Amino acid sequence: MRHKKSGRHLARTTAHHLAMRRNMAQSLFQYGQIETTLIKAKEVRPFVERLITLARRNTLASRQRILSMLNDRACILPEQQEAYEAMSYADRERVLRARTGRRHRTGAVPASYNKNKFTFVATSVVHRLVTDIAPKFADRPGGYTRIVRLAKRRVGDGTDLALLQLVGFDDQKPSDLKKVVGSRRRKTAERKRALEGKRTKPVKASVKAVSASPASDAGKSTE
Repeated sequence: MRHKKSGRHLARTTAHHLAMRRNMAQSLFQYGQIETTLIKAKEVRPFVERLITLARRNTLASRQRILSMLNDRACILPEQQEAYEAMSYADRERVLRARTGRRHRTGAVPASYNKNKFTFVATSVVHRLVTDIAPKFADRPGGYTRIVRLAKRRVGDGTDLALLQLVGFDDQKPSDLKKVVGSRRRKTAERKRALEGKRTKPVKASVKAVSASPASDAGKSTE
């Protein structure tokens, strides 16, 4: 029995539960909003609120504390996603592995890179949180996120779905913080439609009726 035990286990081990919470928080800071189940959104929300409160201090100690709680990963900004997917695999690796700054990625193109070819490189989730997201909530005493319940349910078990998003996400332009979902699948469908439109129409074979002329019939000799 779970007497005097608080929290949501979500049918996961402790390590799996913590990893899921970190990954969802990183995705939220990268894209501005994520779609998940209602119970997971309620679980991740307090964790995200604590991280934003730490990021508002903008000190080395707060950055180190965030790194210990969240870890860090390279991320491509939503407005750079389409240009990133148009690159070759080798160029993508260079964009993701570019190191800028002494302690973390700042998103500045290194001097050794061809700036005509590489107009951007990956930034870090922690740097984006501290420099871009936290200053927007400088005068807000908590309540940095909201949960919006969706009308649809998850296929399979029918659980409730919800959007976990940062406050002010809807106030920005869609091109600024827009997650490109299924862009490869969308591009594949567009290519298929383009190929269907370029299909050559079947050429109708014109059957020419060959009529024998009477002059040629008269010239024939019968044996």
